[in-house]
Amino acid sequence: MSEIITLIPEPATAEALAPFGAIIGAASGAKSVAVDFYKGAVRMSYPAPFECDHPVEITLASMDPRPGEVRYMERHAQHTQAFIPLGGKPFVAVMAPPCEGDLPDLSAVRAFHFDGSAGFAMHRGTWHEFPFALLPDTQIVVLLSSQTGYDLKAKDEVTEEAHGPDLDKKDIRARTGRLFRFSLEQDLG
Repeated sequence: MSEIITLIPEPATAEALAPFGAIIGAASGAKSVAVDFYKGAVRMSYPAPFECDHPVEITLASMDPRPGEVRYMERHAQHTQAFIPLGGKPFVAVMAPPCEGDLPDLSAVRAFHFDGSAGFAMHRGTWHEFPFALLPDTQIVVLLSSQTGYDLKAKDEVTEEAHGPDLDKKDIRARTGRLFRFSLEQDLG
């Protein structure tokens, strides 16, 4: 039997996300600058740095709702990972800040509600579970290291944990007896 820890998804703001990474979108607070060639019609901002020790892959995740249950959490040592929604559909992301040691600080795990207008880029080492769709056919662009795919393919057949130069994916329930849950039915407005 696992101890259930209930998370209440909070709005994803630049301030709330700062220990984990940065918002990608207008809500980031990053100042925009005009691109000289387009007479101010094009403005660029730099809301989040992206770092990667290997080639970067741009992937598209098409997601449907799944139970709001976090059994596994992972972190990346060799890149900052980014999730950028398409189509304005909301989602929830569960994260814990980077830390020393083999497991995330379970007292620091938080759930964030994204309304679909912004995504996020995580710091290296931020513990997380893959985002949770709130609506069918939610699409999110994922920027990640090519090494992550190799590390995921090497998952342990018994524990389903995966480890490699970039990825450290742990079964939090098996290792700590704790399971994080949040409700997808609640008002996340």
